[in-house]
Amino acid sequence: MRQKLPEPLGSEITSESLYLRRREFLKSAALFTGTAAAVGTGLQLLSHRPTGGDSPLLGVPGEAPKVARPRGPYDTDERATSYEDATTYNNFYEFGLDKGEPAENAHTLKPRPWTVIIDGEVHKPQRVDIDTLQSWFPLEERVYRMRCVEAWSMVIPWLGFPLAGLLRRVEPTGKARYVAFATLKDPAQMPGQKYPVLDWPYVEGLRLDEALHPLTMLAVGMYGRVLPNQNGAPLRLVVPWKYGFKGIKSIVRITLTEKQPPTTWNLANAREYGFFANVNPQVDHPRWSQASERRIGEFRRRPTLPFNGYAEQVASLYTGMDLRRDF
Repeated sequence: MRQKLPEPLGSEITSESLYLRRREFLKSAALFTGTAAAVGTGLQLLSHRPTGGDSPLLGVPGEAPKVARPRGPYDTDERATSYEDATTYNNFYEFGLDKGEPAENAHTLKPRPWTVIIDGEVHKPQRVDIDTLQSWFPLEERVYRMRCVEAWSMVIPWLGFPLAGLLRRVEPTGKARYVAFATLKDPAQMPGQKYPVLDWPYVEGLRLDEALHPLTMLAVGMYGRVLPNQNGAPLRLVVPWKYGFKGIKSIVRITLTEKQPPTTWNLANAREYGFFANVNPQVDHPRWSQASERRIGEFRRRPTLPFNGYAEQVASLYTGMDLRRDF
């Protein structure tokens, strides 16, 4: 029986490959508050025009804004992580390897102008400006748990739209089985890409049925505000039942494919980072247990839930699969 290593603090962990190779936020325009339906009518308010100051908009920095809307069908009722923690404790190696570096360094990213390509096995490929893409869909706020593979977790109110809506708009062909994503590759904007800590650009992928699941969303904001650079502006993937590294940031390309696409961490170390990366407390990382997690802002550890607490919604996607082998 393999001996379990002591459970580490999230702040102490980085990938094995990085051992070997070793705040300035976006100026935000006000987002529409009120009910989820009302948010959807306020798309023009999610522009990237600077406000001319660090406006707290819907709350005080460091506190979750009080959003006046009923709890949605996908929301957790757990207390949200503070805005300050969620925007200053990040993994985004394009801007540095330490958790605090993305918030300090990501001001070099320019989220406007920004173009997203949707192509591959689709009948209607698109090359679209981010603001046009955003205007196609009503925005929804969803409060999701987020579990990092490093055994720390948060609860984040995301603002965005279901990925399924975008995929249906481009009409996948009968050959489409997977969805591949790519981050911007531009070392001038992302200085961490000057160093070969990973194979740039960052790439990720989902099976098509995972991408079409109602929980899967593309986020353009969080906490009622425009998405900060360090959190993946202007567009990031959110898949709440998977480990956080699946949530690719600063997306510039979405490609539907017939074959399973390569993914960055799986390429870097397949033994530690599987393609599916579903949260599974019974499958340990080779270097630490995944049975519990440290919620940022809390002292005590808590048990990790299968599929990060979303088993009722998503377990059926994996019927018949060996979740230890297909991790």
